[in-house]
Amino acid sequence: MSRQPLRLAIIEAAGELERAGVASARVDAELLAAHLLGVERTRLGLVPLVDPEVVEEYRALVSRRAQRIPLQHITGTASLGRLDLVVGPGVFVPRPETELLLEWALDYLDRLGARSPVVLDLCTGSGALALAIAQARPNAVVHAVEREPSALAWARRNADLRRDAGDTPIRLVQGDVTDRALLTELEGGVDLVVSNPPYIPEDAVLEPEVADHDPHTALFGGPDGLSVVKPMINNIARWLRIGGVVGVEHDDTNGGQVAELFRARRVFGNVAERPDLAGRPRFVVAQRVATEVEAAR
Repeated sequence: MSRQPLRLAIIEAAGELERAGVASARVDAELLAAHLLGVERTRLGLVPLVDPEVVEEYRALVSRRAQRIPLQHITGTASLGRLDLVVGPGVFVPRPETELLLEWALDYLDRLGARSPVVLDLCTGSGALALAIAQARPNAVVHAVEREPSALAWARRNADLRRDAGDTPIRLVQGDVTDRALLTELEGGVDLVVSNPPYIPEDAVLEPEVADHDPHTALFGGPDGLSVVKPMINNIARWLRIGGVVGVEHDDTNGGQVAELFRARRVFGNVAERPDLAGRPRFVVAQRVATEVEAAR
């Protein structure tokens, strides 16, 4: 059987994905083709013809995506910054929105100069933020906390891969970020805290890729989306040194509430809401500006 045009296969795939309700149908069709062929998406035009067997294999991948299985579960990878991570069932897939939190964190670390900062990533999931920071800032001491064993296993796998690639190792801890006894040895010594915690209100309606495949415990934060964030803020207050900063991602419906939670703890100042690329409230930043004694005056 003669070779077949890849372009036509991609057009057919995009149509199938669009009919299945996939919002990024053409992009996903191209990414699946690039994954199968082992080339960059931008270089698909250099592969005009493919064997019939490749087309059949491609259609099988597209069929899985049409069932609303996450693209990242099919390819086995997700990206954050310059970092590629392995992901799959049992761990939250990093989202593009978190890129902005990462950029903010790296900008802050750049302003610290040459000294070795201490960084804490809460609810690390796949290890995305912690590992991206460790990659970009090799002299940082990065701690990452995750409660769920399945997610922690993915984080360890990613951490091992990045260590083998020569990146600075991170320190993974299994624990509950709301536990007052967690990481007492870091009290008053952390320069930067970042977190993408469970923050979706429980009554939210989600796309099948999220609702059916991301772990429930990584998504939902109680009725208002704040059941993890509220108690976590007290812990952040004790971990941060004076002058240290925190950035916490949140649902676009509760950014004002998160900002007020930080303002209510008077040890924090310079509280600000930051938008995502669509202009929606996405994460809150704050700075530890006072001791508990000073804040009580």
